[in-house]
Amino acid sequence: MNKTVENDNIRENEATNEQEQQQEQTAQNGENTVEDNKNSTPETPNDNPTDEQAAENANADGSEAADMPSKEQQLEAELATLQKERDEVKDKYLRMFAEFENYRRRTAKERIELQKTASASVLRDLLPVLDDFDRAKVAAGEAGLPEGVQLIQDKLLTTLSRKGLKPMDSNGKAFDAELHEAITEIPAPTDELKGKVVDTVERGYTLNDKIIRYAKVVVGK
Repeated sequence: MNKTVENDNIRENEATNEQEQQQEQTAQNGENTVEDNKNSTPETPNDNPTDEQAAENANADGSEAADMPSKEQQLEAELATLQKERDEVKDKYLRMFAEFENYRRRTAKERIELQKTASASVLRDLLPVLDDFDRAKVAAGEAGLPEGVQLIQDKLLTTLSRKGLKPMDSNGKAFDAELHEAITEIPAPTDELKGKVVDTVERGYTLNDKIIRYAKVVVGK
């Protein structure tokens, strides 16, 4: 019986030792697993920037903000551009308006002048007829032209004068190259006629104060 009890004690000791060995083995395996996990886990970078990095980032952001114009500055630049374009358009408009006004006045003046001188060609062709009346009067001497012929001459002169035609009175006037065409020079009958028109060979005429034929005269010297 004592031998049986001893055998039981031996078995219990062996079982206890086996359990302790299993526990130690389990603990050893757990430590190895933790170590392996530590070795296999990659190191993650530190996402939290240092104070120096934060200061550099702040300076960079400030420089970029300073380089970029503000919205107010952009609006001011756009306003200045629009004002410049407005001034250019206004100046162009004023120049065109001034040119148009000059053109309108010039054409109006030319139209008036054309209306005044539109009949110049016809009236110029009638001047030789008037010259014939003058020559006939000179040839008639003191007797003068017959009454009927004189009436025709007067009526013709009156009609032409209404159109703006006027004869020049040159005898005894100082010679003027802008009005007279000198045919010849003769000794002046008197000192008062020196440099003046002594005789008119062909009378000059004006149309609306514009010369259409110069007077052909004899000048005393």
